Amino acid sequence: MRALLSVYDKTGLIDFAKGLHAMGIELVASGGTATALKEAGISHLDVSEVTGFPEMMDGRVKTLHPRIHGGILADRSKSSHVGALAEHKIDAIDIVVCNLYPFSSNPSIELIDVGGPTMVRAAAKNHQHVGIVTSPLQYEDVLKELQENGKLSDATRHSLARAAFAHTATYDGEIVAWLDGGGEIGSAPSDIDAVVPQTLHIALERVQTVRYGENPHQIGARYRVSGSTPWWDGVVQHAGTALSYLNLFDADAAWRLVHELQHDAPKKSAVAIIKHANASGAAVGESLADAFNKALAADPQSAFGGIVAIAGTLDNELATLIASGPQADVIIASNFTDDAITTLVSRRKATRLLSAPSPEPLGLSIRTFGDTALVQNADELLVPPSDWKCVTEKKPTPQQLEDLIIAWRVCARTTSNAIVIARDGVAVGIGAGQQSRVFSANIASQKAGELSIGGAAASDAFFPFADGLESLTSVGVTSVVQPGGSVRDQEVIDAANAAGIVMMLTGERHFRH
Repeated sequence: MRALLSVYDKTGLIDFAKGLHAMGIELVASGGTATALKEAGISHLDVSEVTGFPEMMDGRVKTLHPRIHGGILADRSKSSHVGALAEHKIDAIDIVVCNLYPFSSNPSIELIDVGGPTMVRAAAKNHQHVGIVTSPLQYEDVLKELQENGKLSDATRHSLARAAFAHTATYDGEIVAWLDGGGEIGSAPSDIDAVVPQTLHIALERVQTVRYGENPHQIGARYRVSGSTPWWDGVVQHAGTALSYLNLFDADAAWRLVHELQHDAPKKSAVAIIKHANASGAAVGESLADAFNKALAADPQSAFGGIVAIAGTLDNELATLIASGPQADVIIASNFTDDAITTLVSRRKATRLLSAPSPEPLGLSIRTFGDTALVQNADELLVPPSDWKCVTEKKPTPQQLEDLIIAWRVCARTTSNAIVIARDGVAVGIGAGQQSRVFSANIASQKAGELSIGGAAASDAFFPFADGLESLTSVGVTSVVQPGGSVRDQEVIDAANAAGIVMMLTGERHFRH
């Protein structure tokens, strides 16, 4: 047997090569791989000894030769292929070990590998006869199977070939993304192409199967963009049953919201309680316990079976407080003290306890239906409160502005049509997902109850008529923030002045579907 080795990532290479050599497999190597084998004292042939040509053009041409690719591509079930090998004195290659330059780490023309992908694809195409190894993570299993059976099974070669094509697809996608950004010699992309290019090539790798999908009869999994390290990769589950699709979906919404709340109020502590990707309560307080109590009090009924997100370390005092409240499906925090875990496990065995790093920024949003996909960039709150425009006779007090900020933040992360009422740093009333903005306002005020009096409200889009605003002022709301932009803006502003309240316009809509 003959194995061809040409790798960029040399992790585990020497031990793997020693294992192959110990089984009597002849090794052929090129470039830096050959140098590494030589330094380790491992006998091998250099590619140039096989091809009869030296490496040239700064290494751009070394494996692109019939004596290499003939040996990889020969279909040993065809006598004509076997005859061609004999006629041209080409030795068959049974194993190819090749991984590609990490293009995304430092994109450049010189990191566009040509010979590597060609070898990988050739071996993968001919996987009926050739094993293609593209990751150091495969070395142990491949070596073990060769040692036990003297060859690789059909199933193993098939699995390796699939991984190989995924490897080259990811690599090519990274190059396309770089060229979309202009590359080294290209012109800068248009504003639209820079966000939504003509084609998208995103490689996703499965990293976690979940308990089930949105419903128990559905199969679900978490994927990550190849080469990325999303915050979920740093999550540690300390207790509880396996995560489901919706656990991940809702926990992500909770974790991102609580970090945004903490960003808006850096001197305070933040807690968010999420149900079906919408907040049932969210608050900033003087301590995490204070923020939790406030967030829970906003809607204790909806908090049952929800996600509790804690922007900080969850200690035993807070754990005791949470355990005495409604059952949470997931509790996620920056850290847990050991006694906090003990307390929560003793009272809430099924609750998933997750410690997690801060979330990475959102990238493209991709939503699919059938063979169609909608793509957009992330919805960010681009207009700071300092740029909001007060359009009423009455101006906001510092406390009103603080409450408007938290109402606006939570509203932007709530399913449309959305109305949020906040008071004293707490989102006390949240109306979500209604076809009528008036209905959302009624739900928000109903949840807030008497806390609507003196509260601050946010609307994710403009009020098309004054009735939505009037439904809020009728329950005592004294300040409102909304995007503006309706043909009836003046009618709504007049209603705000008539009610004697503050109205701020952001000029920025935040629909969420």
